[in-house]
Amino acid sequence: MTLSLYVMRRFAKVVTQVFLIFFGIMMLIEMVDQLRRFSAQGLSLTHAAELAALNVPSSLYRILPLIVILASVAMFVGLARTSELVVVRAAGRSGLRFLMAPVSAALVLGVLAVAVMNPVVAGLSREYEAAYARLARGSESVLSISSSGLWLRQGGAEGQTVIQAARTDLDGTRLYAVTFLTFSPDGAPLIRTEAEEASLEPGAWALTDAKVWDLTAANPEVSARTEPTLRLPTDLTRERIRDSFGKPSAIPIWDLPAYIARIEAAGFSARAHRVWFQMELALPLLLGAMVMLAAGFTMRHARFGRTGQMVLSAILCGFALFFLRNFGQVLGENGQIPVALAAWSPPVAAGLLSLGLLLHVEDG
Repeated sequence: MTLSLYVMRRFAKVVTQVFLIFFGIMMLIEMVDQLRRFSAQGLSLTHAAELAALNVPSSLYRILPLIVILASVAMFVGLARTSELVVVRAAGRSGLRFLMAPVSAALVLGVLAVAVMNPVVAGLSREYEAAYARLARGSESVLSISSSGLWLRQGGAEGQTVIQAARTDLDGTRLYAVTFLTFSPDGAPLIRTEAEEASLEPGAWALTDAKVWDLTAANPEVSARTEPTLRLPTDLTRERIRDSFGKPSAIPIWDLPAYIARIEAAGFSARAHRVWFQMELALPLLLGAMVMLAAGFTMRHARFGRTGQMVLSAILCGFALFFLRNFGQVLGENGQIPVALAAWSPPVAAGLLSLGLLLHVEDG
C-alpha cells in the first residue's frame, strides 16, 4: 500500500507539472493571437490575458490524453534512471502489479476530468464565445447564420414548428424577418406565420407585425389575418438556442443526456452529441490505456540502452492513438460506424495492445 501511494503521488506530481507547462505555453500563444486578432480594437494586455484564460482550458482538455502519456513517459524514465524499478522488482513486485497504482491514478484522473473539468470547460467556452462576439461584432450587431438565415425547430403536442429567420441577435432570442411554419403530427402543413420581429419570452415567442395564414383553408390568402402583436407557445429556452449554435463540447456532461432527448424530440439529429457523450464516458479508459502504453515502452532499466528510441516510440504511439480517436469521432458523427464503436474501440484496442506488449516485455 505504501509503495502504491508513493507511485500515485509521483504520477500526480508529474501530470501536474506537464499540465502547468502546457498551460503556460498555450497561454502565451493565445495571448499573442488575441492581441493580433483584435489589434484594430486596441485590445489591452490584461483583456487579452482574460480571453486566453477563458479559451485555453478547452484546448488543454482536448489534449489531456497527450498530457497523460507525456507525464507517464517522464515518470517511468525517471524511475528507471534512479533504479527504483530495479528495487521494486527485487522486492518481489511484478511489473503488472506495480502498474496498478499509476493506471488507477489515471482512471481517477479521467473520472474527475469528466465529472468536474468538463462542466467547467463548457462554461468557460461559453463565456469566451460571448466575449469574442462582443469584440468581433459589437454588442448591438446581429449575427447571420447563413445565406438563408437561421433555422430552428420546436416540438409540441400539436406537431412540429419550423422557424426560419433572416438574422438574429447573438444568443438567438430575438429573430428578424421570421417565419413560423406549423405541421400536424402526420406532417401536413397547418399554419404559416410571418412577422417582422420575434422575441423569446418564458414559454412563448412574442411576435410584432404578424400575418397568419390558415393553410387548411381553401384560399389561405383570403382568410389571412394580421396582428400587431401575437404570442406563439414554445418549449425553447435561451440556453437551448445558444447551445444549438455551438459544439457538443460546449454542453456540460451532466446536461447532455437531457439535451439529447430534447433535440431529438424536436426532430433534430443528435448523433454528434451522442458520439461526444460516449467519448467522454470512455475518457478514463483512454487515460489508463495511455499509461499502459507508455509503460510498455519505457518501464525498463536504463542500462538496457535505446532509451531515446523507446521514448520516441511511446510518444508516437500515443499521438497515433489520439488521432485514431479523433478519426473514429468523425466516422461516428457521419454515421459511417456505430456510435459505441466510434467512442469505445480506440481505448479498448489500445488497452488490449498495451497489455499484450507488457506481457511480452515482462514475461516473454
